[in-house]
Amino acid sequence: MKITFILPTLSLAGGIRSTSILAERMVKRGHQVLIVSTPNPTPSLRQQVRSLLKGHGWISTAKRPPSHFDNVDVPHRVIDHYRPITDADVPDADIVVATWWETAEWVANLSVVKGAKVYFIQGYESLFKYLPKEKVEATYSLPMHKITVSKPLVDWHQIHYGDSNISLVPNSVDTKQFYAPRRGKQAIPTIGMIYSKNDIKGCDISLKAFSLAAQNIPNLRLVAFSAQRPSSNLPLPPSTEYVCQPPQSSIKDIYAKCDAWLFGCRSQEGFGLPILEAMACRTPVIGTPVGAAPELLADGAGILVKPEAPDEMARAIERVCRFSDQEWRAMSDIAYAKAIDYTWDDATELFEAALDTAIERRQRGDLCGSDRQGEKR
Repeated sequence: MKITFILPTLSLAGGIRSTSILAERMVKRGHQVLIVSTPNPTPSLRQQVRSLLKGHGWISTAKRPPSHFDNVDVPHRVIDHYRPITDADVPDADIVVATWWETAEWVANLSVVKGAKVYFIQGYESLFKYLPKEKVEATYSLPMHKITVSKPLVDWHQIHYGDSNISLVPNSVDTKQFYAPRRGKQAIPTIGMIYSKNDIKGCDISLKAFSLAAQNIPNLRLVAFSAQRPSSNLPLPPSTEYVCQPPQSSIKDIYAKCDAWLFGCRSQEGFGLPILEAMACRTPVIGTPVGAAPELLADGAGILVKPEAPDEMARAIERVCRFSDQEWRAMSDIAYAKAIDYTWDDATELFEAALDTAIERRQRGDLCGSDRQGEKR
């Protein structure tokens, strides 16, 4: 197959990671793959002035930001400036894949010769407070074959948007990148988390839980990493071991130095890839039941806590920290076994099958609305 992925500006976001892995693996399976993306939007004068006043300096767009497509062996085309991607930017192909609500609008307007149209949905974008809800929801009704990454996302689209033909391709973990030898508890009880100013990620919940647990475990230590610097509006505890933009090769070591990893995400999380990454590094996860967390943390692989309940998360932290070494190793082993059961080989096969389904649906006329839309130009 000839496959084109349409992406917004590339970054280190989890959805970009998943797309990069699938794209590269599709190339290895013999498919012809092209990535087409936009560059960074040009900052407005107001944004530049605001950045200067905050002491952050002039915002530069000359350098491409780091992304999960760095060092990925897939052809990549960046268009001339930030704008909708059109027919002139995209080759004729068998499949064209939208990966974000804006790209879904762009893909819907492409002509039929650009391929059967697929919408790869990795989150609850219509619930994101900073996005235009009505415009995002309108993309869910576009005549494209949908692929999602978790069973709750499949159910949500079936219930709210009446789409009964959705392909499920669960995220997986690269055990060559995320791994750790079998170990016991840390000498100093250590909890880890990803720092994010995005309200969806629930960083405030995890930080509050850590603070509550630290009142009963005085030597409790926090480890965190992120692609962004901490904000004064969401400060980290003073003694936090914090790493900003760690090399991808060293993230496994951050996971592996923790007794538990916190996943405080709110209901808008689509899958929760850090759960699998931490578990592959033999670190149990304490998380809210959103995305794939209920399935991933079942059977003793971690601890589920209620959403928006830092007190309950704090009690779970204390519980893990008071495990005997034998008890902790048992949970660590279960977490690791669950993580490695999710493979990118399986995900790639499912993704390939989903693309075949998209082509078959177009041939049957199931997605003919998309074709007619393209033929109007």
